[in-house]
Amino acid sequence: MPRATAPAAQPDWTDPDCPVARALDLVGDRWSLLVVRDAMDGARAFTEFQRRTGIARNILTERLRRLTAHGVLTQRTAPSGRRQEYVLTDAGRDLFSVVLTLRQWGERHAFAPGEEHSVLVDAHGAPVPELTPSAPDGTPLGPDTTHVVKRTP
Repeated sequence: MPRATAPAAQPDWTDPDCPVARALDLVGDRWSLLVVRDAMDGARAFTEFQRRTGIARNILTERLRRLTAHGVLTQRTAPSGRRQEYVLTDAGRDLFSVVLTLRQWGERHAFAPGEEHSVLVDAHGAPVPELTPSAPDGTPLGPDTTHVVKRTP
């Protein structure tokens, strides 16, 4: 699959050289990731996003506009032909591992032991296994085993 076109450099990037900062500038607010989460779960219509998140109409309008402008979502005519719907682009679908990692972190750290919460399952109904980054040799990776290399022009 072809990669999405990267957004043009913006003068207001938080940290123009950092991929994490740029990603957060694009999708790092609470509402954007909840819209992406719900799109992954089948939401397509404005009213579905609003009902699922409880987001105010004006904020939802802005988030959908921004996510569409940055290539995370795209609009298409619904099968009924009567309205527009929002669907994930390849770039939006690439956020799955981000949402999964946040979900798994939340399961470990945002609930009391034994507290009820939703569970993500695969097509067969089995809980999705813990996502763990690993090196090519299978060694688990973490903050103690990785570092950033700054690129200079």
